[in-house]
Amino acid sequence: MPPAPPPPPSRPRATGRVTLADVAALAGVSPITVSRTLRGERTVDPVLAARVKEAAQQLRYVPDPAARALASRHGSHVAVLIPMLSNALFVDLLEAVQRTLRPAGYQTLIGITHYSPDEEEQLLREQLQHRPAGLLVTGIDQNAATRDLMAHSGVPCVHLMELSTDPAQYCVGFSQRDAGEAITRHLLERGRRRIAFVAAQLDPRTLQRAEGYRRALQAAGLYDPALERLDPRPSSMALGGELLEQLLREQPGCDAVFFCNDDLAQGGLLAALRLGVAVPQRLAVAGFNDLSGSDQMLPPLTTVATPRGAIGEASAQMLLSLMRGDTPARHSVDLGFELRLRAST
Repeated sequence: MPPAPPPPPSRPRATGRVTLADVAALAGVSPITVSRTLRGERTVDPVLAARVKEAAQQLRYVPDPAARALASRHGSHVAVLIPMLSNALFVDLLEAVQRTLRPAGYQTLIGITHYSPDEEEQLLREQLQHRPAGLLVTGIDQNAATRDLMAHSGVPCVHLMELSTDPAQYCVGFSQRDAGEAITRHLLERGRRRIAFVAAQLDPRTLQRAEGYRRALQAAGLYDPALERLDPRPSSMALGGELLEQLLREQPGCDAVFFCNDDLAQGGLLAALRLGVAVPQRLAVAGFNDLSGSDQMLPPLTTVATPRGAIGEASAQMLLSLMRGDTPARHSVDLGFELRLRAST
């Protein structure tokens, strides 16, 4: 009979847990090479990386994040706080963040704030207990306690989706106000004069779009607060249809609608079809975010394309720079927006 294979090295800990040093000894490399390989860093020599992976598999090694955090003061993960996972724009952003961080050896730990400042504060407290290497947070509207936590945590932080004039705040995004103003000006240029603004959720970025809408109409001398519909319920296609029907009952002279998000606008277009309201002849309809399906609506939806993927990638790159101890060239990166002009206006 062939001889039995040699047993794996003995486990020196009383717990019997295989350590990183055990993997390094079996692979014949340094512990730092094991650490870099298992974090997914691509700078490790492929031959050494293969030996490390083979040794880790043989020993059934599972990294201990808590031990790694204690050894390095911070862990190998980045905490990401976003308002909702059901909103497609944050899914696009998260995918870009993960694609950028993983090759550098970082995992993402996601927290959902549900647009609640208090919930965001509690999530941040919990995340900081795990010693993240960095933070990515949505917006710049945190409450005072959350701002204090971030300022005194010693953890690098980048804000997403908005811009700040504060040089102490690193951020990647675009001007929500300018985008709201631009799409409203487009409707004015199309000859529309009774332009409504329909919004849901009412988070700070939505309200900034409302400010841009007002700015454009006030400059034209056409602002009428009776044409605003601000609903705190979560944004959805069904709500968009409901709000359009309500608007047309109460303001029959309305000739255009700027919806704060594409799901509302898509629901509005379907409601117009049911009601026999011709778009764009009788009513122009515009949305925001250029979500999936907007270009397939009947008629295709005019909207504001926002660079969610680019924001995710650029913010992760900025955070990697901060985590290396480097100072980014700019504290605020404006990636802009684009009007997608289609048949609905």
